[in-house]
Amino acid sequence: MIRPGRGGYGYERALGRAGLSPVAGADEAGRGACAGPLVAAAVVLDPRKPIAGLDDSKALSAARRQLLHDEIMARAVEVATVRVEHDECDRLGMHQADLHALRRAVARLAVSPAFVLTDGFPVDGLGTPGLGIWKGDKVAACVSAASIIAKVTRDAIMTEYHHTYPNYGFDVHKGYCTAVHQAALEEHGPCAIHRWCFDNVVRTARVVSS
Repeated sequence: MIRPGRGGYGYERALGRAGLSPVAGADEAGRGACAGPLVAAAVVLDPRKPIAGLDDSKALSAARRQLLHDEIMARAVEVATVRVEHDECDRLGMHQADLHALRRAVARLAVSPAFVLTDGFPVDGLGTPGLGIWKGDKVAACVSAASIIAKVTRDAIMTEYHHTYPNYGFDVHKGYCTAVHQAALEEHGPCAIHRWCFDNVVRTARVVSS
């Protein structure tokens, strides 16, 4: 029986007992942002060497995320990340971009998983059995780890973009649709990394150009 808890290894251990090992977790960061790339990560952990404190990346402080990121990178069996740029998000639409990123992240793992756990919804086309878990980034350790890797990786990308586009505050809100970001959009219009599949970006472009 699986008894999931915060950051627990119940799913990985149960699947391992069923002969479905290794297990990969996959998650993304940046789906709801209107600027910058979408980043997906896939992680294979060793349940015999648990990492304490894994959780949904959004529930952790930036400092705690960074510490866990470094521990995951040092102790995971395998980690892979994928970056889907803003223009590809526009071309595919956000849901398809999300699926595309998760598939690519799993495919980049040097260790082929026997089963894949994803956060929230199932992902087809992985080439291996999988399961979407509601709040997977809180209840399955490998998904929590993927959530942390994806977010820390993307946050670093957006902080770097702040140096190129200092008017938008990307180092603070990381491209998400906050009031501060919206005010900057309304003042300056979209920059080169904004996503045109978001209505607020299109609206502000029209206002600034009029």
